[in-house]
Amino acid sequence: MIALSLAEIAAVVGGQTHDIPDPSVQVTGPVVRDSREAGPGSLFVAFVGERVDGHDFARAVVEAGAVAVLASRPVGVPAIVVDDVQAALGALARHVVRRLGTTLVALTGSAGKTSTKDLIAQVLGRKAPTVFTPGSLNNEIGLPLTALTATEETKFLVLEMGARGIGHIRYLTGLTPPKVGLVLNVGTAHIGEFGGREQIAQAKGELVEALPAAEEGGAAILNADDPLVRAMASRTKARVVLFGESDEADVRAENVRLTDTGQPSFRLHTPSGASDVTMRLYGEHHVSNALAAAAVAHELGMSAEEIATALSEAGSLSRWRMEVTERPDGVTIVNDAYNANPESMRAALRALAAMGRGRRTWAVLGKMAELGDEALAEHDAVGRLAVRLNVSKLVAVGGREASWLQLGAYNEGSWGEESVHVSDAQAAVDLLRSELRPGDVVLVKASRSVGLESVAQALLETGAEGEVAAR
Repeated sequence: MIALSLAEIAAVVGGQTHDIPDPSVQVTGPVVRDSREAGPGSLFVAFVGERVDGHDFARAVVEAGAVAVLASRPVGVPAIVVDDVQAALGALARHVVRRLGTTLVALTGSAGKTSTKDLIAQVLGRKAPTVFTPGSLNNEIGLPLTALTATEETKFLVLEMGARGIGHIRYLTGLTPPKVGLVLNVGTAHIGEFGGREQIAQAKGELVEALPAAEEGGAAILNADDPLVRAMASRTKARVVLFGESDEADVRAENVRLTDTGQPSFRLHTPSGASDVTMRLYGEHHVSNALAAAAVAHELGMSAEEIATALSEAGSLSRWRMEVTERPDGVTIVNDAYNANPESMRAALRALAAMGRGRRTWAVLGKMAELGDEALAEHDAVGRLAVRLNVSKLVAVGGREASWLQLGAYNEGSWGEESVHVSDAQAAVDLLRSELRPGDVVLVKASRSVGLESVAQALLETGAEGEVAAR
């Protein structure tokens, strides 16, 4: 973070200093919420969780070098005490962002946020110093913590914004007001919480409502291929830029195809020129993500050639998202187990089918959470799609939702041993260890709560007799 004195921080967050001998002492290190990350010059934010109270670690973090603790009560060491720690953290982030004047890019959507954010960061990073959300820390705590890592050298700040209800994105944009706002899509992720796609669209569109007017440099980057996103053009005063495969898109793709290994290749068209892209990532769904990143980068002054080069060299920065690893015996493990919704599940299955041309393919799938009344239909549809894509074997892992996956496959014509329902991750591992053979491709995917990344890890350890070649 930029250097700020404890007195200035207390004034910004409306707090009282306690046990601070010299309020002019500056915070020169990071702002952290994990006591293990505290170090010289840092500021520790003490949250009270369900199982752990950060205030209990106050003395330990100061001994580790932290300058002070942002707390909701005195803790016997240097502290800034506030009524609401989360609100104070947000106020501090808002102050730092305003002071820096960094160009802030915010993005949201039902699927692909983290992968697209990683692409944007890698493309803009070619142009100037860029700070971006690590992983998917996109909520009211993770977002301000990310913003506070920006410094005077930071030119671009790329922030992913998540939402679980109306008003969430409005709150986040109030903390870190964006200049460029990107909406990827409106799908069915968290539909059980929102109540319907129209409500999801209402929530996601809060991002474009927060943008400055076009004459002030505001730009809304919208998916031309998603009608609910495209309709958001009427909700913003910013300049609208469309991306997608539609002929009406300002930034679009032509001649889209997949390589023999399942990596997308296409001709990128922008208002200032065109250039060819062949990505290192896997799956055709990354074309839309790449176009979104290209639209942002073009808006911020990069040429088609610069963007295409950066997209062609960009990799995956976040764990368990189409993470492809080939074992020494030739078995390929695709770990996409970080999360799942109907849109991302379908995209992953299509990527598996493309990668597995001429090889046996396995889809190890589990529950998609937070689908509400749509859960049965959506799990059934995914099971059916696995059969239509000729996936060699579907392994449905878990309880009721997994049975729905298998039921969909059965109803689509998977009557033999092409699909199986197992009780848990260990049962899936045991099955795969006994039946996998060289050349097979295995996709592992489910909602984060299922923890299917353990299946991918176990399979990699099984094949780790030699050096694992990770792509």
